[in-house]
Amino acid sequence: MSLLQKERDVITRNEYADSFDFDEIEDFIRNANKEMFISHHFKKRDRLLVQPRGGFPTYKKMFELYEEFMKADIDVLPLTIDSNTRLNDYAMAKKMLTLSEENEMDMLNGYPLVNHGYRTTRKMMTHFNKPVSLRHGTPDARLLVETALASGIFEIEGGPITYMLPYSKNFPLDKAFLYWKYVDKVCAKYSTLNEPINRESFGPLTATLVPPCIVIVIQLIEMLLSIEEGVKSFSVSFSQNGSMMQDIVTSNVLKKLAREYANMFGGEDAIINLVYHQWMGAFPRDKNLSDSLINTNTVIAAMVRADKIIIKTRDEAFGIPTMQCNAQSVANTKYTLRTLKGLPQVHDVEEEENLELEVRAIMDAVFNDSADTLWRKVFNTIKNGLIDVPFSPHIINHNEVITIRDDSGNIRIIEKGKLPLPDRCFAYEKSKVNLPESQTEVINKIIHDIGAML
Repeated sequence: MSLLQKERDVITRNEYADSFDFDEIEDFIRNANKEMFISHHFKKRDRLLVQPRGGFPTYKKMFELYEEFMKADIDVLPLTIDSNTRLNDYAMAKKMLTLSEENEMDMLNGYPLVNHGYRTTRKMMTHFNKPVSLRHGTPDARLLVETALASGIFEIEGGPITYMLPYSKNFPLDKAFLYWKYVDKVCAKYSTLNEPINRESFGPLTATLVPPCIVIVIQLIEMLLSIEEGVKSFSVSFSQNGSMMQDIVTSNVLKKLAREYANMFGGEDAIINLVYHQWMGAFPRDKNLSDSLINTNTVIAAMVRADKIIIKTRDEAFGIPTMQCNAQSVANTKYTLRTLKGLPQVHDVEEEENLELEVRAIMDAVFNDSADTLWRKVFNTIKNGLIDVPFSPHIINHNEVITIRDDSGNIRIIEKGKLPLPDRCFAYEKSKVNLPESQTEVINKIIHDIGAML
């Protein structure tokens, strides 16, 4: 028995989970319908795939949500996990699930997959026969991902950086790297049986004034860590940042460098996809304005030639949207996409050159670290502040980088902290901003940016 299999036996032996039959699970994945694999749909590339968010605690309501999405001609179904499961607190998740079922009230903010178990959940997945994306935010997702794959969920979102720095304060980052290394190994192992399991990184990060160079660097790193373990289908992603032109520039540089670095690290045969998130900041309370924002996001997704768009709803400002509202947003987004034909390919050579130089400089700093493995190099780079995510709550993050918008809505770096940006790049960033005279005015401008779309 391999070391990996011994580890899997220990992790899956949990009082709140199904007893795992690995031979039966492999047989299920080997014979699963290809329509359940998003990597199969990416390969066909006949349209931009539309995916909403959504998750309810009970099997019954989750099933009903999927029925609503199917009426809206959904491309990719979501499975959003509850926050207790995200923290590996399966005992509390079980208690809240029981209360939800007994009282017909939602006592969890998502689907407690481990507690439902893979044998039950698989019935739902095979019934709808659609690709499903697992979305959770878990630093230690080993048992959750094992359960998801056994259930027929063949896209796994997240990574050691993107599910740590935006969400966690104290969880050890080095452990997260090792736990996600396990996830990638299991995804790679199952990818040999049928279509590849797709891994997707979470590009929005803290969703607040994150400069494109940081987004791209973290996307490239999580992609390389997955490829290193044998993953053959990977999705890089980012979200609307408030400037259509900067989103287009980000997309052009991200796609170019993702292919280049994947090839450099032996991933010539890996399929790299692009995912675009609709606005992740505060939504307006006026639902008509929300509709307009969503439509604008959809146009940008088409402009950047994304492979998948992850959508929001007109009720975003009012808490968890109803399943009907979610389905309506899917239908509206698909309608907008049908009206967009023959969009031009747009470039901004000067902006792309500057952004590419910034990304290469940070990636060089990662590779030049003296550690003996890629994940240790990345860990050291974050610990030393050479990668620094604005507004991250995690104690290891330096939070020395300060960003602000220029008059065109582009995010510009005005304090670089320890980011190893070339002098000419930093000078370019600062030259684009008319800085307020006082520090107080700068802070107020940053605070007001939270309401950029209100």
